Amino acid sequence: MRTKTTAPNLPSRDIDESLADYLTQIKKFPMLRPEEEYMLAKRWKNSGDLKAAQKLITSHLRLVAKIAMGYRGYGLPVGEMVSEGNIGLMHAVKKFEPEKGFKLATYAMWWIKASIQEYILKSWSLVKMGTTSAQKKLFFNLKKIKNQISPNNNGDLNIEHVEEISKRLNVKKEEVVSMNRRLLGKEKSLNAPVNDESGTEWQDWLVDSKIDQELQLSNDQEFNQRKKLMDDSMCVLNLREKEILTARRLSEDSSTLEELSKKYKLSRERIRQIETKAFEKLQKAILSSAKSTSLLPIN
Repeated sequence: MRTKTTAPNLPSRDIDESLADYLTQIKKFPMLRPEEEYMLAKRWKNSGDLKAAQKLITSHLRLVAKIAMGYRGYGLPVGEMVSEGNIGLMHAVKKFEPEKGFKLATYAMWWIKASIQEYILKSWSLVKMGTTSAQKKLFFNLKKIKNQISPNNNGDLNIEHVEEISKRLNVKKEEVVSMNRRLLGKEKSLNAPVNDESGTEWQDWLVDSKIDQELQLSNDQEFNQRKKLMDDSMCVLNLREKEILTARRLSEDSSTLEELSKKYKLSRERIRQIETKAFEKLQKAILSSAKSTSLLPIN
């Protein structure tokens, strides 16, 4: 029987007061080898071993910090975003299933991002923009697309760029202009110090070391492997199952049961049943293929 989950002994949660020290502290936690991560995850899942869970969490604190740094342009304390990301990491560890063959980092990054994004949305009090997935996508992708089409532009967008962003993200042009103006002035200089007392600059923490580049390459290769594995496994689904599962779980803007009910002329409950069955079939096929191709650790 698993014991009740408790928060591990992480470095101080009051991160903003000594962010540079915190970033130094978490570098001391060793990275885990794949087989070590797998065995720790099994111990946590099967017997509720809190020491195993703590090792899984502390070895991924650097991942949380790097993800949080990517959201530094929203004018919020990075320390708070790190704290929220750590909560997402703990949720990921709690729900992680090592038998499925995915690395914890691959699974956890989505929980981490979700926790940070939820904190940002609440902090910005975006009453008007937080109602649709398209508007949320605008909020979190505007800066990236803006830098792609108009590098070094720190002011208002010209009409051509507004139109392009509007088309890419499927939002109104006036929403693009409004969001861009809200984000202006919130950028933090990469040459600014992490805090008033430290000589460490933001850019010092954003530069990847050699080992991190290798890990990134490994993660990219694994992601491509997993994607191919899923794509190949989709053949176990019939056309309707594939369409419904894709619309419900694999699309950025997921369809509602009501929308699919009208499209296929079936009840919402029947659509839900098809979705559940398709997901279970796909999950089973992926697990089977992963075992046969040695993508899962061997007990």
